[in-house]
Amino acid sequence: MLAPPTTLTQLEQAIWRTVAYVDLFDYPLTAVEIHRYLEGVQATQTDVAKSLAESPALLANLSQAGGYFFLPERARVVQIRQSRQKRAQTVWPQAIRYGRFIAQLPFVRMVAVTGSLAMNNVTDDADIDYFIVTENGRLWLSRAFIIGLVRLAAWQGLTLCPNYFVTESALTLPERNIYTAREIVQMAPLFGQAVYQQFRQQNGWTNQFLPNGVGTPAVYLGTVEPRQWPQQIAERPLQTRLGEWLERWERQRKIAKLRHQKNGSNESNFSTTICKGHFNAHQKQILTAYQKQLTNGH
Repeated sequence: MLAPPTTLTQLEQAIWRTVAYVDLFDYPLTAVEIHRYLEGVQATQTDVAKSLAESPALLANLSQAGGYFFLPERARVVQIRQSRQKRAQTVWPQAIRYGRFIAQLPFVRMVAVTGSLAMNNVTDDADIDYFIVTENGRLWLSRAFIIGLVRLAAWQGLTLCPNYFVTESALTLPERNIYTAREIVQMAPLFGQAVYQQFRQQNGWTNQFLPNGVGTPAVYLGTVEPRQWPQQIAERPLQTRLGEWLERWERQRKIAKLRHQKNGSNESNFSTTICKGHFNAHQKQILTAYQKQLTNGH
């Protein structure tokens, strides 16, 4: 597969790049999905559908089967997506169930599913990834409660991976690239919809990469918010000087331990307002592979 010819129009180039990006995940796209995740170009669904159906350049540089678009000689990704989507449907009930448990723990203000499950692209060994927003000044206490739940789930053979925490004062994410933009736009909010809306507003920079990726993704589940009073009762004893001391103690203890685990990865980040435990440099690997895809082809 060669890189796309330079004669493509701006829209055609954006469509090809969008399909090329998800090819890294063995994931074909529908026309509607190509529109939502269209890279760098604002267009209507009609514009995208028309280009996919009529553009000679795209017809030569993309293939189609079963309503999905993919790179030439990659037809197998359609079956892969269908298989992984079936698997995802068996994982979602557990993701929602434990997401609700997390949402009711002290100082949790938002819970969202990220990663492969958010795109229904679940492999056999995939974790359930969560992005979590906490109250200011209680991130590390909140995380401690959540890790307890993670261990409980592990006893039941389920791997939960709450690997990205931020406080309400740190909703604007520092990384600005196509990888992070995709993670934000495809994120499936479970609980804390008001905070999710603030999060999306404060990360409006994603429009530079994905100008059509507004609103919640199609996978949005419309979950019902849990009652707040049990959480409020549990929080009261920790909204004290004792709570401040415990937060400081847990933060210092865990940051020292987590920084030791970084293994040179600069994608991890630990502070009073953020806990990003990305130790495997996955973002760098994807961005590097994507750049290679664009320059050398698949």
